[in-house]
Amino acid sequence: MRMVDIIAKKRDGKELSEEEIRWFVESYSSGEVPDYQASAFAMAIYFQDMTQKESAALTYAMAESGDQLDLSAIEGIKVDKHSTGGVGDKTTLIIGPIVAACGVPVAKMSGRGLGHTGGTIDKLESFRGFETEIPKEEFVNLVNEHKIAVAGQSGNLTPADKKLYALRDVTATVNSIPMIASSVMSKKIAAGADAIVLDVKAGSGAFMKEVEDAKRLAEAMVEIGQSLDRKTMAVISNMDQPLGRTVGNALEVKEAIETLQGDGPEDLHELSVKLSSYMLVAGGKADSLEQAEKMVLQVIKNGEALEKMKAFVENQHGDAAAVDNPDSLAAAEHRVEVKAKASGYVHGIEAEEIGVSAMLLGAGRATKDDVLDYSVGIELTKKIGDIVQKGDTIAIMHVNDQDSTESAEKISQAFTISEAAVEKPVLIYETVQ
Repeated sequence: MRMVDIIAKKRDGKELSEEEIRWFVESYSSGEVPDYQASAFAMAIYFQDMTQKESAALTYAMAESGDQLDLSAIEGIKVDKHSTGGVGDKTTLIIGPIVAACGVPVAKMSGRGLGHTGGTIDKLESFRGFETEIPKEEFVNLVNEHKIAVAGQSGNLTPADKKLYALRDVTATVNSIPMIASSVMSKKIAAGADAIVLDVKAGSGAFMKEVEDAKRLAEAMVEIGQSLDRKTMAVISNMDQPLGRTVGNALEVKEAIETLQGDGPEDLHELSVKLSSYMLVAGGKADSLEQAEKMVLQVIKNGEALEKMKAFVENQHGDAAAVDNPDSLAAAEHRVEVKAKASGYVHGIEAEEIGVSAMLLGAGRATKDDVLDYSVGIELTKKIGDIVQKGDTIAIMHVNDQDSTESAEKISQAFTISEAAVEKPVLIYETVQ
């Protein structure tokens, strides 16, 4: 095969064969196909799109380009959850223990945060001593015995996707739904999941700003998963404001613990219950969403989910005592209040700006080599729909460096206050199955 022929075929809007796509992935991974030809290919896909069959072939070829986890030694249906990224999204810390407490195995590979979005591994490492680099045998044993383990992503998981994504990032071809879908799903397939529940974000803090674009992405990923014999469904959720009330690693862990205690923010509780319920259905523990929701609420109410979180943290060598005493987690030295500049109702909160502000405080990374401060972050005291008076505190910055003027100004500008009353936004737009 010749790469120029494959580029021309896709440029002209024709469907590529599975063999052609596999040849491209293998040849690009090995260096046989140069970046300039891969760039032309990505741009052709950007303009001509891909069929579902092509997307599935690209997904599977990228999954096979590196390590693939064989989780067949784990009993039961392994259900994975993936979020497309947001601000204040700590749902994995909540739904993992819930689903495990209900008897469905959670064998999850998670990543670190970069830019305005947080990472599950970073949040878990807020527990002193928590280990995310787990040998495969120990990982499997933990899931079989305790129904839950979360590890950092393998350095050789989907290397073809990593290489292609880096190229797309500098050639203005990131925003291609079939390539985004294949990128996400290749990691899930390689990570060994039997069933996949996707949380596709839409809004100011999400990659997909519009609900219709998020729906197209969700449909593409669900089709790919199902065509590769993975039971797959997606929830499209609102990221027009941060999820919950905190952004920052230790702060989000505390909020996750509160939610497992039955005392978390309404939106975080609602989304966690919904995602957990779909995971129970996908894992064969419930015949309907209604039955699953009853099971989820029961393990929160009777404390089994919280106990599962303690066991999970302890099993991975973290300080499980922090679950009973969240105040022992890292805490910033100072609290700086951000005041409302007008009276009225909170009309909007630019979630991405809140995420960037938290990153500037040290809670996130501008580059992958940045060192995190687990103690810092932002606490929102007002959300969309809340009434506010001029001078009221709308947010609190948890900081160790009191010179946080830039973040304070960003947070202030992220809030839009209107004179007219504003309804609280819908959290879950729809589901795709």
